[in-house]
Amino acid sequence: MHCPKCGGEIPFYDLKPNCKHCGVNILYYSQEAQLARDAKRTELEGAVARMVIARIKAAFIGSKEAIARLVLTLCAVAVLMVPFGSVKLHVPFFEQTLSAGLIGVIGGATNGLFSDLMNYLNSAVFAPYATSFLLPVGVLAVLLLLGAVILTVYLLSFLKLESLTKFMQYASLAGVVIALLGQIAVLIMAFVKPLPATPAAQFSVGWGGLATAAVWFAMFFINRLMLKKGIEPEFRENDMKRRDLLKQVRAGKVDLDSLPLPVFESEEERAERLKALEEALKAEEEGKEL
Repeated sequence: MHCPKCGGEIPFYDLKPNCKHCGVNILYYSQEAQLARDAKRTELEGAVARMVIARIKAAFIGSKEAIARLVLTLCAVAVLMVPFGSVKLHVPFFEQTLSAGLIGVIGGATNGLFSDLMNYLNSAVFAPYATSFLLPVGVLAVLLLLGAVILTVYLLSFLKLESLTKFMQYASLAGVVIALLGQIAVLIMAFVKPLPATPAAQFSVGWGGLATAAVWFAMFFINRLMLKKGIEPEFRENDMKRRDLLKQVRAGKVDLDSLPLPVFESEEERAERLKALEEALKAEEEGKEL
């Protein structure tokens, strides 16, 4: 071991706090430099954290449009609860309703309805109606998958504000088209080419396609509006410089010890620092008086 000040060799069994050559306290000699180094690193890393928070704010609650998009993104999934259509099957001592909506699909998955659906497809009476039920369910499944993708992209949108917002815009428009096609197909089955009339089964039109198309078109519009206005996070002055400098420090291109303290300081930050220092000194003086 060597003294950090004079470089003199200190035996491992010498446990004295001071160097026997120059007398400096070995433990505290470099403490001030280490504290300054930690303060510089904290300043640079704190800027990166503030920039991430600023991007999150811009993506989710940074403007009226962002708040509207937050609500519409949740509504885009919730609106799928409105059924696209339903089939009611009833014979003596038996009655069952197949609903092509999110609630109906979840209920069918939990109560064994879908396992019975294969039996309905093989039934002479119920087969046309069971087959007609598969189309809106298929459309709903596609929209659910697309909605899950949009929700995931939305949660990650702060990483790339512009590009991921564009993806949400086009995905929403695709959802509008799919929902309208599903609604048109349901209307055709109900009115243009109605199913065979039978007292054992009735097909009912639902308006989930129109409701979904309306909400998803609103989401398309709000994403387009955000892109038009621009999604600009509000960074603190000098934070971008701090981020770039931290990259150079981590890459070994800049020595942290060679940087001043504070590394960067705006007039506003300087005023805040001096005010905090003044309050600390005032509190210390009041403590002495007591």
